[in-house]
Amino acid sequence: MTKKTVTEQRQRFFYTGIDHTGATVSGELSGQNMQVAKALLRKQGITPQKIYRKTNPLFVIHKKTTTLDITLFVRQLATLVKAGVPLVQSFSLIADTVEKPKTKALVRHIKAQVESGTPFASALAKHPKHFDALFCALIESGEQSGTLEVMLDRIATYKEKSAMLKAKIKKALIYPIAVICVALVVSLILLLKVVPVFEELFASFNSQLPAFTQAVVSLSNWMQHWWLILFLVILLIGVGLYISKKKHQAFANHLDKLLLRLPILGRLSYQAIIARFARTLATTYTAGVPLIDALHSTAAATNNHVYYQATQQIKAQVANGHQLHTAMHQTQRFPALAVQMVNIGEESGSLDEMLVKVAEYYEAQVEQSIDGLTGLMEPVIMVILGILVGGLVIAMYLPIFQMGSVIG
Repeated sequence: MTKKTVTEQRQRFFYTGIDHTGATVSGELSGQNMQVAKALLRKQGITPQKIYRKTNPLFVIHKKTTTLDITLFVRQLATLVKAGVPLVQSFSLIADTVEKPKTKALVRHIKAQVESGTPFASALAKHPKHFDALFCALIESGEQSGTLEVMLDRIATYKEKSAMLKAKIKKALIYPIAVICVALVVSLILLLKVVPVFEELFASFNSQLPAFTQAVVSLSNWMQHWWLILFLVILLIGVGLYISKKKHQAFANHLDKLLLRLPILGRLSYQAIIARFARTLATTYTAGVPLIDALHSTAAATNNHVYYQATQQIKAQVANGHQLHTAMHQTQRFPALAVQMVNIGEESGSLDEMLVKVAEYYEAQVEQSIDGLTGLMEPVIMVILGILVGGLVIAMYLPIFQMGSVIG
């Protein structure tokens, strides 16, 4: 195939025409050239009035497919399949509504695989970056049991709950981090640009500066000479931590343990992990996945090495004949309330319902903790701003105030 043919196959055309009912229609289609595009329209019963080739922009930024895109895809697919739309046709409808080229290509590739006879779960498994083993296992269970529409709805709910939990935690952390970063930038500007101006003014006083002012001036002089080195050191430390976390599992495990020990964030992370554990286990167990396999999938979903190991320990205990709540209690990692509710679920034969209640309870706890954290962070942020920015301003005006008192 020549390079010219490849380019022609990628041409897209906008059109306006009249359909067989006499109504004006417009849209977009692809073809090798203008003549082929017109022929395709006539086959569809559309008489073209205007048709022109879609020009490609000079610079194209293809946004990657995010977790939110996958969540929306699953919810749309669950809604369409539940409404009785065939699976392949559902893919076509979803692809037409997707704006991101990469996401559109992903949906179309899955559609092509399913059309060729590949099972839906196998088609998803070819994209592990977007559909993990848990996702594929649930779809496979739905296909085998003939309850794909029910399974899609459960997966959509699971993905939405997980995304909502992550979004709430990110929202709670982004605000104080952003404010502190702005305060640091403002302080850096003051030290590099404003303090040197005051230093020249103070030099004309020919008097001893207050200790606080002298300390700020010394810090300003140091920053003027070494700020670039300091920035590079901080950048290297940040990059080093990121690479170490990605490349060295032992270091990442240590960070997971450290996170759980932090005063405020540790409690928030603990509640989020318990909610994630219960939600994932409830979704997999309700889907008919054996408890051992469900625990295997849940271990990875905890997203924390401490609870990954704890879940693996639970899995081994359950495989040896222990009840789930007993195995959870022996790890000493799960709250008594969660263990008791699981116990009630096992005794009453409603384990899936109790796991959902545990998930909902701790998701509510996360939300309350975030509200409390937000309320606590506001005075803390004000104190930090006062120390950083207010302290610098006071240090600069302190000698002027002292001179005014002496003159007075």
